[in-house]
Amino acid sequence: MLESKRPGRPYTVSPVRPKPFLIDLTPGISALEYAQRRSNLASKLPKNGVAILAASELKYRSGPVFYEFHQDSDFFYLTGFNEPEAVAIIGKSAGEGDHVFHLFVRAKDPKVEQWEGSRSGTQAALDVFNADESGDIKNIENSLSRIIGDASEVFTDASPSATATSPFSRLFSNRTPSKSNALSKILEPVTVKPLRSILNDLRNIKSDAEIANMRKAGQASGRAFTEAMRQAWTTEKDLNAFLEYTFKRNGCDASAYVPVVAGGKNASQIHYVRNDDVLLENDLVLADAGGVSYSLIPSLSKTPPQYLPKDIKEYGNYITDITRTWPISGHFTPPQKDLYNAILTTQRKCISLCRASASNSLDRIHQIAEETLKDSLNGLGFDMSGNALETIFPHHLGHYIGLDVHDTPGQSRQAPLRAGQCVTVEPGLYIPDTDRWPAAFRGMGIRIEDSICVQEDHPLVLTTEAVKEVEDIEALRGS
Repeated sequence: MLESKRPGRPYTVSPVRPKPFLIDLTPGISALEYAQRRSNLASKLPKNGVAILAASELKYRSGPVFYEFHQDSDFFYLTGFNEPEAVAIIGKSAGEGDHVFHLFVRAKDPKVEQWEGSRSGTQAALDVFNADESGDIKNIENSLSRIIGDASEVFTDASPSATATSPFSRLFSNRTPSKSNALSKILEPVTVKPLRSILNDLRNIKSDAEIANMRKAGQASGRAFTEAMRQAWTTEKDLNAFLEYTFKRNGCDASAYVPVVAGGKNASQIHYVRNDDVLLENDLVLADAGGVSYSLIPSLSKTPPQYLPKDIKEYGNYITDITRTWPISGHFTPPQKDLYNAILTTQRKCISLCRASASNSLDRIHQIAEETLKDSLNGLGFDMSGNALETIFPHHLGHYIGLDVHDTPGQSRQAPLRAGQCVTVEPGLYIPDTDRWPAAFRGMGIRIEDSICVQEDHPLVLTTEAVKEVEDIEALRGS
């Protein structure tokens, strides 16, 4: 049975929506902001339209050994709920942004929680996460038809599960024995449309609170890079371990993605993630990494909402993306410095264009990066005819960032940048060890990447604590 904020009326919603708690539901993001996000989504839906979002499931490596849980970013963006096996249903009512928020979650279960840790439970879905109605995820099939029965259209990206091991996964499985209860069967009479493009437009413009979280993540991650550059390293493994440890020491919970720590020629492999080679004195090392802090509300089963701390932890699932390349010896050789400065000059120019008033798209800034790199490389003696630039600069200059490293997938890079968008700027050159290229530069791989928040008249660099000027890098190790 559904639980409601109005006792005795499980399917009735008060015409006056309760005021959300003015606490940080997740680090840096208030419950009110989450409610506003749901209202913004509802304003994009047709009258009586319904959006259905599924939380991620816990994934298993083998047998009972599981991977670290990572919440679906769209689901997290609208709910702040960071547990598996949950479904959010947002139904538009009469007004422009008026909506009803249903949140189905795992019920409290002391025996299971003894093994797996505390669950929020259905009451917290109401009291803390501000759902209008909540219920046990095990019973969602009994309620779903009723909730979406009068829907004009349903918007969802929920996809069939390859396995059906729980009530949650069976709902989204196309293999469930009881197909009459599967989501696809329930939705048969209704027009179903994808939700992704609507949410991309909402998520792509960051609020002040989101930008503040990303700045904190950039600060913590950038300081870790600078600390790493101060020291001498002999293996990729040790440098990788130091970065991960320092991210955590500086306030993050983990790396935001599988890091790249590539010495020498390994840096020419753009997604080199073995991170297990030796580092040689005269080589460069390229490190592409960043930290993330997961947001967990502490012990909801024991802590009344009014006593929840306002500052649980910083950053709240938001990430920043950094790449730095520096000499293992602490000092650049002349060819290393020349190639590095060609990339740094390009990056500085491109960052300066990340402002709304310039009306540049990411694609246009990428073209400018190509032109700038080509001019610099011609001056260094490179033959840039034919497909030369495409060979040594094979990736795009940047991508959107936020809750995900590659945020809002599918979002166009052809539209002019707008204030509030956050992007990376990451020119790089990867010189093959072949006769086509000048001998002094063969085998080098250099990339410089910062995370940028687009503002109206100037860019905000979120990762400025990671030094990148040649003089600053060399000064870290002294003479």
